Amino acid sequence: MTVFPVMEYFYSIQGEGVHAGKSAFFIRLGGCDVGCVWCDVKESWDASIHPHLSVDFLLVEALKYPSKILILTGGEPAMYDLTAITNAFRKEGFSIHIETSGAYPLIGFFDWVTFSPKKFKAPIAEAASMADELKVVVFNKSDIAWAETHQNMVPHSCKLFLQPEWDKRKVTEKIIFDYVLQHPDWQISLQTHKYLGVD
Repeated sequence: MTVFPVMEYFYSIQGEGVHAGKSAFFIRLGGCDVGCVWCDVKESWDASIHPHLSVDFLLVEALKYPSKILILTGGEPAMYDLTAITNAFRKEGFSIHIETSGAYPLIGFFDWVTFSPKKFKAPIAEAASMADELKVVVFNKSDIAWAETHQNMVPHSCKLFLQPEWDKRKVTEKIIFDYVLQHPDWQISLQTHKYLGVD
């Protein structure tokens, strides 16, 4: 029986990126060694404090809801071999999405890869090459150059997003707005779930 450390699982709306506004079943895996200072789920970092749940259990929970989108997030879900969970959900007709910093190889079957590189642990080229969307969180103006660097790592078809860090959004939203006006390959991603008051 395959199990994973799970901080939480829930049914909600994707708030960010290409699929913003769509309903989905989320599984937030415990464990992360990237260590972003502005992370809003630091409690996910220590995998040992979270219960280990089986793939079968998680699938039963997901099937209680009508959406057929699974979003694997964290933490850093790519720390694990996700073959078992992605296979099981795929057999039930789910589209499998993963949100990753790209610090680890992606092991499993994914229909959508959100690549969100972090300065605290460099991403690997293998993960970047699988990206369907590049989402860079902008904490300060220097993050724009960081985003441009990683644009060179992803496929030409990859969607490009800049997202203001929530606590500094009053400053960074203007930086991003002006940048996207001059660089139309990029789009703005907002954490719409937070604007709606849904965490």
